[in-house]
Amino acid sequence: MKDTIFAAPIEKLGDFTFDEAVAEVFPDMIQRSVPGYSNIITAIGMLANRFVTDNSNVYDLGCSRGAGILSIRRNIADKQATIIGVDNSEPMVERCRHHLNAYHSDIPVDILCDDIRHIEIKNASMVVLNFTLQFLPPEDRLQLLEKIYQGLNPNGVLVLSEKFRFEDEMMNELLIDLHHTFKRANGYSELEVSQKRTALENVMRTDSIDTHRKRLKQAGFEKVELWFQCFNFGSIVAVK
Repeated sequence: MKDTIFAAPIEKLGDFTFDEAVAEVFPDMIQRSVPGYSNIITAIGMLANRFVTDNSNVYDLGCSRGAGILSIRRNIADKQATIIGVDNSEPMVERCRHHLNAYHSDIPVDILCDDIRHIEIKNASMVVLNFTLQFLPPEDRLQLLEKIYQGLNPNGVLVLSEKFRFEDEMMNELLIDLHHTFKRANGYSELEVSQKRTALENVMRTDSIDTHRKRLKQAGFEKVELWFQCFNFGSIVAVK
């Protein structure tokens, strides 16, 4: 279904939420809004094939409608592992379960509607935070990463995808403008771009790549690398 949530003027524009309306159009919204999203989803499956081990757990924290889980599951069909998906949006969780049930697999998947900060991470060979950390209060981010690090097995991998901000103001504005050009090229109007940006201002607080690196190192990860970037979106891989 096409995303038209911000197509008409909204008199009282509240904070962006992952409600029923967003969950319904989410695949279209994220494909048209996040440059490189399909590449990231494909690569998550490739990384799962390389890092997921038998008799371990895989966590997708902020799993939305399950695109990442489907990619992981397709790529670990020959392994004995359990996938745990977590999202705090009930509409997202309902659709995630529905989509996963539409494709048969012997890999067990458990989808939980919960706050990712409350989830115990244990015996993990892989953890995915795909455009999720940016929605947590900044003061809670290090604690979550520390919990992930402690719950990862040796040689376990964390995939952290985020929207970035940049320290140099000119470059930051350039990359924001290129992102907006990308959205307009995908059919969003100036009104849609503007209203969505306003709705996200109070709920999505972005960090610089350097801040992410330092925080991951502080959490315990020694091997941290940016593996993908397109404009102000990208993905980092960290190995324990």
